[in-house]
Amino acid sequence: MSSTDITFPEGFLWGAATAAYQIEGAAREGGRGPSIWDTFSRVPGAVADAHNGDVACDHYHRSVSDVTLMKSLNLQAYRFSTSWSRCMPDGVTPNAEGIAFYSALVDQLLEAGIKPWLTLYHWDLPQALEDEGGWTNRETAHRFAEYAAVMHEALGDRVRVWTTLNEPWCAAFLGYAAGIHAPGRQEPTAALAAAHHLLLGHGLATQELRRRDAEATLGITLNLTVPDPLDPESEADRDAARRIDGQFNRIFLDPVLRAAYPEDVLADVAHLGMTEHIREGDLEIIGTPIDVLGVNYYHGEAVTMTPAGGSVPQEGHAPLERPISSPYVAAHGVRSVPRGLPVTAMDWEVQPEGLRRLLNRLQDEYTGPAGIPVYITENGAAYDDVPDEGGFVDDQDRLSFFDQHVRAMKDAIDDGVDLRGYLAWSLLDNFEWAWGYHQRFGLVRVDYATQERIPKASALWYARLAATNALSADASAADAGKPGVVLSR
Repeated sequence: MSSTDITFPEGFLWGAATAAYQIEGAAREGGRGPSIWDTFSRVPGAVADAHNGDVACDHYHRSVSDVTLMKSLNLQAYRFSTSWSRCMPDGVTPNAEGIAFYSALVDQLLEAGIKPWLTLYHWDLPQALEDEGGWTNRETAHRFAEYAAVMHEALGDRVRVWTTLNEPWCAAFLGYAAGIHAPGRQEPTAALAAAHHLLLGHGLATQELRRRDAEATLGITLNLTVPDPLDPESEADRDAARRIDGQFNRIFLDPVLRAAYPEDVLADVAHLGMTEHIREGDLEIIGTPIDVLGVNYYHGEAVTMTPAGGSVPQEGHAPLERPISSPYVAAHGVRSVPRGLPVTAMDWEVQPEGLRRLLNRLQDEYTGPAGIPVYITENGAAYDDVPDEGGFVDDQDRLSFFDQHVRAMKDAIDDGVDLRGYLAWSLLDNFEWAWGYHQRFGLVRVDYATQERIPKASALWYARLAATNALSADASAADAGKPGVVLSR
């Protein structure tokens, strides 16, 4: 290879990710009970065009062919979530038929030579538990640990990587403060209670899994941002960036990796009673050592206190008539400002250099001192895909997004970051929460009318990357995404 080729470390893991509610469908089959997303998606105005996950990508009935597709794309790992509502419909009682679906999926993955990467919670809380207070109820954290035990009993002999929570920021603050995600509440005090109980559930589940299997790889996945003051010379803008960093990043990073909440964040939210939920011993549980940190990165943001109407960053949210609130419970007056960067179809800025900065910060301040590696567990983009007559999507914008972020990852590795893998979001087009089916993140196009799967140009490019562990300087990114590229290893 030429000197400008980019080669990743030997053993670097390439894969893709999905989530149960977004792809499975079969909402009323196999003993599955309703989740908060089944309920929320039926609230008028909550989801674009009243879409829901009843059918989604029908993965429940198509897992065998979907795993075959993964193998054809050279995926080495598949990050999926188990549905708590499918496995324990009332939140407490195991459902053998639902658990059997995941057992079969794990066997299919292993037979295909693909590592199962299991996430226990990707936002689909059983509605029965929400009826008892959901994550504002401390008991939900204990129910979550029991759920972890049930799943490990069924799958622990074959699943070696376990993630407790996916993006607790979204679950707590979009779900309980902003009303943008299920359960759709708009109560700042409830959001802070939910954040603490989610973290407590993570700690309790980590302890339970560790007790059962000392050799398992355990972790959590956090979505993280890079907040920059719009005017670095402005004290107000620097404080705006501090508040967003505190209420998005550090409110989860610090308790998980330092067993303490940041003092400035506790001061910011003191009027909302968060400390009332923190009991003696909680932070020691939350800080139970993990083996890996999953990082989801989509973009950063420039923030300011300069008035201009509106508040708090709201870009990228579905244009719905239902009123929503700020997810930042103690950042009154803070707003994000577009910086003229390219944007995706959801108006998310494309900022690959932010990923490099984020990874270096983690290495310096969190994962490095803790001695644990990082994996990118989600990174991707929605664009307005246009299929040709055969259904193929030449998604050069998405392909470029992946290419730029993969290069930023390699820069971070060269900087000394212990980064060991990348799981693209998403394998398939799917139900994109409040956007319904109007935004497509998939490497693979899903025709929702026929359920046909057609790999896009980005998928063909990614298949080559996964097979070679390298980006070649001798072929353009666009060439690597042309139809006809050999997919199999």
